[in-house]
Amino acid sequence: MLRWQFYSCLKLDMFLVSKEESLRNVSDVLSLLLSISAAVMSVRLSIESSCERQVQEVSLEGLETYAPPLSMSQSLSKLVQRIDFTHSSSDSESEPDPESDPQDSRGRHPWSQEDQPDTNQGVVKFQPSLWPWDSVRNHLRGALTEMCVLHDVLSVLKEKKYMALDPVSQDPSANKTPQVFQLLSRKKSLCTAAQLLLKGAEKLSRSVCEQQEQRRQHDFNSELLRLRSQWKLRKLGDKILGDLSYRSAGSLFPHHGTFEVIKNTDVDLEKKIPEDYCPLSVQIPSDLEGSAYIKVSIQKQAPDIGDLGTVNLFRRQTKPKPGSGQWQARLEYAQNVLLCKEIFAQLSREAVQIKSQIPHIVVKNQIISQPFPGLQLSISLCHSIGEKKTQRSSPEKHKPDDHLYVLEHNLHQLMREFHKQTLSSQLMPHPASAPFGHKRLRLAGPSGHDKTLISAQSQREREGLLEKIIRQAKHVFLRSRTARTIDSLASRIEDPQIQAHWSNINHVYESCVKVLITSQGYEQIFKSMQLQLNIGVEQIRVVHRDGRVITLSHQEQELQDFLLSQMSQHQIQALQQLAKVMGWHVLSFSNHMSQGVVENIGNSSSITISSPNGDHAISARSGPESGVCVQVQSLRSAQCKEAGRSEALPDQKWSLLRGSFREVQWERMEGKNFVYRMELLMAALTPCL
Repeated sequence: MLRWQFYSCLKLDMFLVSKEESLRNVSDVLSLLLSISAAVMSVRLSIESSCERQVQEVSLEGLETYAPPLSMSQSLSKLVQRIDFTHSSSDSESEPDPESDPQDSRGRHPWSQEDQPDTNQGVVKFQPSLWPWDSVRNHLRGALTEMCVLHDVLSVLKEKKYMALDPVSQDPSANKTPQVFQLLSRKKSLCTAAQLLLKGAEKLSRSVCEQQEQRRQHDFNSELLRLRSQWKLRKLGDKILGDLSYRSAGSLFPHHGTFEVIKNTDVDLEKKIPEDYCPLSVQIPSDLEGSAYIKVSIQKQAPDIGDLGTVNLFRRQTKPKPGSGQWQARLEYAQNVLLCKEIFAQLSREAVQIKSQIPHIVVKNQIISQPFPGLQLSISLCHSIGEKKTQRSSPEKHKPDDHLYVLEHNLHQLMREFHKQTLSSQLMPHPASAPFGHKRLRLAGPSGHDKTLISAQSQREREGLLEKIIRQAKHVFLRSRTARTIDSLASRIEDPQIQAHWSNINHVYESCVKVLITSQGYEQIFKSMQLQLNIGVEQIRVVHRDGRVITLSHQEQELQDFLLSQMSQHQIQALQQLAKVMGWHVLSFSNHMSQGVVENIGNSSSITISSPNGDHAISARSGPESGVCVQVQSLRSAQCKEAGRSEALPDQKWSLLRGSFREVQWERMEGKNFVYRMELLMAALTPCL
């Protein structure tokens, strides 16, 4: 605590030291140091033992609890509290001793100042400061001043540059150099700097040229090493040849697919090398130049054979980035052209060999097939060469929706599977005792195959590439047409609502969709009608909730008629469940009504229900084309109450007979759907209890 107060006083009084005080001599400094030491020696310090502790508490058992020892700050504050700041040291020194000095009866000395003349009235009396540490502050300020002066004197004596005696020329013109010599010296220095810069530039240019020459020499070998790590190469004489074909993967295409690796000498070494410079170039056969792809499309109207031209729909080639190997992009494009040509050649060969009811047509670079009546499947080979791309144009622009990218991808996958089968049939070891074929072919009972499945499986194994892609195209077209039919019905018919949930797990030859028919607001009363449609290649299998299976053909109208009939049946079944909830009695129910107007699409459904007391009956009929027809029948007693009692039939038994049905004006009924309107009608006819 004392040290902190000492440093704080030093910081507060440093600004009081002036420049005049810092220029005192060494003798004054030494005298002040002696005075400081004398002042320091006069300070009294009280030391207490740290082991002495005060007793804070004594418990009933006699245990003493000691108070913790005081810290330095607490001890200092305790000592300060004991000091009487009102009694100054000057007063104590000037105060006489009562035992030695005689005093009068009033307590004054006999030679007090009152008897003497007042000679010091003009002198201002000393007024001590109210700050208790004023004396300590004054001593510290003086010590700091002397220490600063001593530090400055010692620093001046230590540094030789302050004490050096250098002659100062009084005449500035005596040492002045002529202007001519200054210009010559500056010119010489500039020449020296220019020579250094030129030498550095020459050295840099020489090193850059050497690096370029070394890179040209080694780049060809490094690029050749990269090419060899990605492509098959062989040396034939002085030539380096590569292979683009898929023969190693099992391809039987007769094209050789050979390219040659040459050194690029088109760039002059003395000129600036472009950024896309490559020391290695490849020479590809002319029929593999450019880019190619297989285009598969389905069209509804088949054009004339004479109007069919060479289909040429090209994608823009991606430009390789500067610094990357240009040979890599060229070889990839060439290999893709070779694969597309192999696929088209295989499809053309199968199109000529396969005997079908409607023969396949191969014209130029197109293969035309007819999977369904009025539908055309076109498979085209689109090959583009950079120079001739702008000259050739397609005869007609096809819509982008007709472009089936899925079938194009499947064609490449089927070709790779064909390569794998060709390769595995040659290298696979043949068993000596085990029979060939699938294991299920040798099983009997429910787990075995029947004759139809065995023949179908054997026929699929013998299918070619064209037959597989035609079957896939049939499935794709049938699936898209089914989705279009369901969407058109959902947008056209608001009551009841139809929803379709497509499965994400499908097969290339089969897809599944679940169709839900619901009435808005009554999903809990009547569970929606669920139909599962399994879309195959040429037919659609419909599975009901109760397990019934219906097979539909590929015709769109047949599927639409079936869905309309199911929607009409849904209305009657929903009304049946509503009647049970509201307490009405179901008198009759039929999904296939044989009376009334004959429907062109399916059959109409009907239901007859009666009120809880039997006074009213409702007959509802719903057809796919005719729509909904609702009629209400009441007892004669209820009609008599409304029209008055008849005098012709006085007996009460005639009042139990039912009257004729009266048709409800359905257009004037309020409600958002059929079930809601029927609920309002049944509530109006239900008697109040």
